[in-house]
Amino acid sequence: MGDGSIVLITDHSSTEGSADVLAAAVRRLTGRTPVHVDARHFLPGNDGKVGGENGELRLSAAGEEVTPDAVIVYEIPPHGRRAFEPFQRELWRHGIRSHATEAWRWATEKDLMVRRFVRDGVPHMPTRCGPWRDAAHLCGDFEELGGDVWLRPAVGAGGDDVFRVTAVEDLVQVAGARGTWLMSKDAANVNADGLRHQFRVVVLGGEVVRVCEHVQKDEFATCNEVRGAVSTVLDPGELPEHLAELAVRAARSVGLSFAGVDLAAEHGGVVFEVNVHPAFGADRGLETMAIPYVREQITPRSGRRRRGSCRP
Repeated sequence: MGDGSIVLITDHSSTEGSADVLAAAVRRLTGRTPVHVDARHFLPGNDGKVGGENGELRLSAAGEEVTPDAVIVYEIPPHGRRAFEPFQRELWRHGIRSHATEAWRWATEKDLMVRRFVRDGVPHMPTRCGPWRDAAHLCGDFEELGGDVWLRPAVGAGGDDVFRVTAVEDLVQVAGARGTWLMSKDAANVNADGLRHQFRVVVLGGEVVRVCEHVQKDEFATCNEVRGAVSTVLDPGELPEHLAELAVRAARSVGLSFAGVDLAAEHGGVVFEVNVHPAFGADRGLETMAIPYVREQITPRSGRRRRGSCRP
């Protein structure tokens, strides 16, 4: 038996704000305050340790030790998730089955995500993956995709490093860029008012629990709120059924039970990306996202395995 605690592990350097909303959900559901632990303790070479025997999990960090009944891991920055994988595997070995390394990786590294979509037939815009060995090959892909594309690194966050390109001369800066980049054909997802729009659909256990429509005035900016997009929360029933089914398919394709799926209605429905940790700090985020998610996470570890998880 654990000590009755619920441990909330997040990266305390993050300014996203989801940790506070998750803590509020834990208090709402259980009447208890979770034990906050900085995820960075469990990166390789740091002081965090995982142990336990006879079905009991023991976590220690910063001189403190707990034997929790449940562990919630969230708000891990994309660039740090590969380094976090050994800790995830230890959690899996001790019975915490909701934080599978492969699923996180497939959703975080967008080149891998596209491969999963191709494998599973998940509709998405035509995409080419770099790095490109020279400008000629880069420009060739640009022309094949219609000369109107979105460029993004395989691993990024927030939309600040995603941009639209409609002219060959603007591609030069990417030709020699380090790392893996993706180039995707523009979806022309523009509404009747001439505004770019898309949906963020949050899926939990094969069901849609939250839908937001994002509208963007700047045709060269992503539909992220941090880039100036306006977000409106919709009733899940307002989302066309085929788009709800598409969101569930996309989450399942990368192995996630809980995910934020960005998609557009154009072309019969296309998925832009799947997010491991959709932000909770939004309008009605506590009620529509955090509480259902935490309820699923605090199911006793001796009970059922988490749906949608996959082995590390």
